[in-house]
Amino acid sequence: MARGFSELRLEQTDDLLREWKRLRTASAPQGGWVRAIRESLGMTTGQLAARLGVTQQAIVELEKNEAKGKITLESLGRLANALGCRVVYALIPGKSLAEIRRDRARTIAEKQLRRVSHSMKLEDQSVDAREEQRQLERLIRGLLQGSPKQLWD
Repeated sequence: MARGFSELRLEQTDDLLREWKRLRTASAPQGGWVRAIRESLGMTTGQLAARLGVTQQAIVELEKNEAKGKITLESLGRLANALGCRVVYALIPGKSLAEIRRDRARTIAEKQLRRVSHSMKLEDQSVDAREEQRQLERLIRGLLQGSPKQLWD
């Protein structure tokens, strides 16, 4: 039952992330989102500072930190709120989570197979490439059928 739940969670999370995939290649404006939105709204740093109850210099620093990726989510949330926006936070994988898990299983299986293949060659009992590929796929399937936690040790 636990394995079924794990697979279901993987599929559901992959489904949720599918909407975000187009954003993978998107980049923030050069001066950061806060500055871009503030300027697009026609708002000055002084006006934003007044809305937040901080100094104008604090807004300048917050905008610099956001552009450098060094702002806290809490500060970004306060700025977003003052701009009539909200922060949406996501980690967007380069591949589906299922592919990442399969790639990890492949890496482990290849390492295991290399150790065994090396020993077999030393004993003059090596197998051909086709059989080695079949064994690799069997190892991958076995790893994927086990607990996903074992993939990350």
